[in-house]
Amino acid sequence: MSPEGLALIGPLALDAITHAGWAVQAVGGLTLGADPVSYAIAYASALQGTPVRAFTVRKEAKAHGTGRLIEGPFREGDRVAVIEDVITTGGSALRAMASIRDAGGVVAGVLSLVDREEGGREAIEDAGVPVLSLARAADIVRLLPA
Repeated sequence: MSPEGLALIGPLALDAITHAGWAVQAVGGLTLGADPVSYAIAYASALQGTPVRAFTVRKEAKAHGTGRLIEGPFREGDRVAVIEDVITTGGSALRAMASIRDAGGVVAGVLSLVDREEGGREAIEDAGVPVLSLARAADIVRLLPA
């Protein structure tokens, strides 16, 4: 959530989504991990002149207010990238995907900052959804000082 992190991650993630050819109108995922990444992507997209909306998927609907699971400018029919900070088991992404589909969205793919390489990528891909990760756990381990 640091300014430097948001400034770095937003353009990198937007570039990855663009190069994947997902052609999304919105990005978002399960709160809280996906939120800052999604907002950074949306901001970077506005700076590039190709706005992509960001939304949040709640873990459960509130009993008051709108009672929706998805908050923000998500629209039925949106083609979206599900955002994850870290993929471990894939459970958060799969849960977000179900909520998005239930609300009429189309999931183009899942983008994570880090794939912990613990089976989550495979679980998501087994559900028929492509996965992009900006880094893998093995990449990060190699960068750590001995």
